[in-house]
Amino acid sequence: MREAKATILFLWVFFALCIITFNVDAKPSSFVEKQIEAKLKQLNKPAVKTIKSEDGDIIDCVNIYDQPAFDHPALKNHTIKMMPDNLLQLENSTTEEDSESQIYQTWQKSGSCPKGTIPIRRIVKEDLLRATSLDIFGQQFPQHYDNSTGEEDGYVPPTRSSAFLLTVGFNYIGAQADINLWTPRVAQTDEFTTAQIWLKNSNGPYFASVESGWTVNPKLYGDGATRFFVYWTRDSYRSTGCFDLTCSGFVQTGQVALGASIGPISSFYGKQYVLNVGIFQEPNSGNWYLKLKNNVPVGYWPAEIVGLLRHSATSVEWGGQVSSTNIRKKRPHTTTQMGSGEFGNGRYQQACFMQNIKIMDYSLKLKYPRDVSPVAQEPFCYSAVNAARPGVEPMFYFGGPGRDLPYCP
Repeated sequence: MREAKATILFLWVFFALCIITFNVDAKPSSFVEKQIEAKLKQLNKPAVKTIKSEDGDIIDCVNIYDQPAFDHPALKNHTIKMMPDNLLQLENSTTEEDSESQIYQTWQKSGSCPKGTIPIRRIVKEDLLRATSLDIFGQQFPQHYDNSTGEEDGYVPPTRSSAFLLTVGFNYIGAQADINLWTPRVAQTDEFTTAQIWLKNSNGPYFASVESGWTVNPKLYGDGATRFFVYWTRDSYRSTGCFDLTCSGFVQTGQVALGASIGPISSFYGKQYVLNVGIFQEPNSGNWYLKLKNNVPVGYWPAEIVGLLRHSATSVEWGGQVSSTNIRKKRPHTTTQMGSGEFGNGRYQQACFMQNIKIMDYSLKLKYPRDVSPVAQEPFCYSAVNAARPGVEPMFYFGGPGRDLPYCP
């Protein structure tokens, strides 16, 4: 009888605990759902027209003055300023390589947006559920910097491995390149890889930066497609900036959807496709303008959001980057690829490249940078090769497989 009572008591306690556990779990779940709905409402502005892309993206055509940029406190009374003609029509030299530049965005096969609207890739619930936190959705990890012990306050473990071509020492108000298109493999869903241009106001650990190029970022976009992106920060990724329009700041003006997939993609020993990306400052306003294909305007980073970069950039980088917690002395190293997945010494039709590399200073002319240095933070995992050729400008090759035994274990 005593055992029966004990059994009944145990069952009642177990039942009560189950109810308590369910209620505890249910409340956060309901709260999170409300947070997600609020975030989606904040990010996705009312659409004049909606386009369903064949790759699964939903593109909303949003009134240009209803875009997320104007949620930024510094841009409440901002008036949109289109890219000046003198920047849009900068003379650009041609390349002798047999590289195709007829690049398109996949969604454009399914329609176009009306005049007065801009195409914005819709953020869906699944995108937010993949995020580490709603508060940092669309943001990168803070930039790593070294210190003497590695344990002092403020130390951030390295989360990036880069291979790039660097120029420093002057005041730059523009940069461009034809960026070779590939679809490298990303090993983990919380990792990503890029091929891009950075303009920074410092080459040190603390900087403001405007960036653009292509990326494969499964956590942010939900797949392994090659996508066009923009990014900005004014505090080394610590608390400001984001990819595309996932936060307020970047002002979109053209018919290019940020975060949308692009193609066609290059093939080994086959056709090579490039995307011309140019970032230029209008000195009077301090705004940094972005264009594609030499003369297709995308939008701009207003001077109000870029901190000290509003005066000029003092360093420019062209190349690739892998974001992962398994890099820089962490073992096993990530197998996320950079570029084509081949090392830079594979050269044309194998390695990812950038050509037609140019800077602009206050002469307002495009020119190859005076001094450049190839930099690879993990040369046995991802390499950087600036290939000089007689009579023509060098081509910069970069990339690699990541973990590559025995040298990149």
